[in-house]
Amino acid sequence: MNKLLIYYSHTGNGDIVAQAFEEKGYDLRKVERKKKLPKSFFFGVMTGGFLATIKHKDKIVNFDSDISQYQKIVIEGPIWNGRFSSPINTVLKSLDLKYKDLTFVFCAGSGEGKKALERINKEYPSSKVIFLKEPKKYPNELEKLEGEF
Repeated sequence: MNKLLIYYSHTGNGDIVAQAFEEKGYDLRKVERKKKLPKSFFFGVMTGGFLATIKHKDKIVNFDSDISQYQKIVIEGPIWNGRFSSPINTVLKSLDLKYKDLTFVFCAGSGEGKKALERINKEYPSSKVIFLKEPKKYPNELEKLEGEF
């Protein structure tokens, strides 16, 4: 089965998750925002949280939305203010995920995202969801992914 991880990483947590998936045979597609968030952690988080709250869709660059050859899709990204990050909003808008084996993996400082989970249950009810608490800081969190490989 062809497997794909689509991910966005602002602080490096997503890159660590991507490496784990790549080691297990997944193809990777990293999402890049056209306009970067502020470099300051505080202002980056504040800006990202606001954009997530209003369900903003970022302009992204060099993203291949053709997923026709993949049966298993994992979408990974940060949780901002309890919600999907704005680059992930853009990705979800651009993909037809019907009939795909779909899993969401989210990294959050708290290890949870209530608003994101509500949205997944509403829009993608048959998908799986895994929340990781900052795998860059807590590498043992990656053990939660074992069922996905």
